[in-house]
Amino acid sequence: MNYRVPRMTAEESALWTGLMRVVELLPAALDAQLQRDAQMTHFEFIVLSNLQLADESHAQMRDLAHATNATLPRLSRVCARLEERGFVKRAPSPTDGRATLVTLTKAGRAALIRAVPGHVATAHALVIDALTPPQLEALGTAANVIGRRLDPDQRFVWIDDDARPGSV
Repeated sequence: MNYRVPRMTAEESALWTGLMRVVELLPAALDAQLQRDAQMTHFEFIVLSNLQLADESHAQMRDLAHATNATLPRLSRVCARLEERGFVKRAPSPTDGRATLVTLTKAGRAALIRAVPGHVATAHALVIDALTPPQLEALGTAANVIGRRLDPDQRFVWIDDDARPGSV
C-alpha cells in the first residue's frame, strides 16, 4: 500500500521553517529578558497583565487559566510563586465556594509597571525595529488571521486584534 506524504512547495517550506524559528526562539528571548531585568518569567508577566486588565484586577483561576492557555495545575504553581512574592492574593470566591479568586496586589501592579519598559524595548529590538512599516502591517495582519483560527473563542481577551502600531 502506498501512502502519499503531503509536501510543501519550496516557498511554503521556507515560510514555515522561518515561522517555526520565531515561534521557538522568541518566547525564550522574552523570558530571558524578563528574568534578567524583572525577576519574572514571561508567563508570570502574562498572568499579571491579564489580572491588571481584568475587572477589579481579579479573576477566577479557571478563567485566568483559559485566558493564558494554561492548565490549572501550572497556573496554580505560578500563582503560588506570585503570592509568595506578594504580587497576587488567592482566596475562595465569594460567589462560588469551589472557585479560587486571584487578585493583583499593589506590589504586583508595581512589579508589572517596572517590567513593561524592558519588555517593550525587547519587543522593539527583536521584532518591531527589524521590520519596515509595510512588513509590520503585513505581520500584524497575518498574525491576526492565524490568531483568530487558533483562538476562535477569543480566550486571549487581553489582545486587541485591531490594535494599531503605537497602541501598546
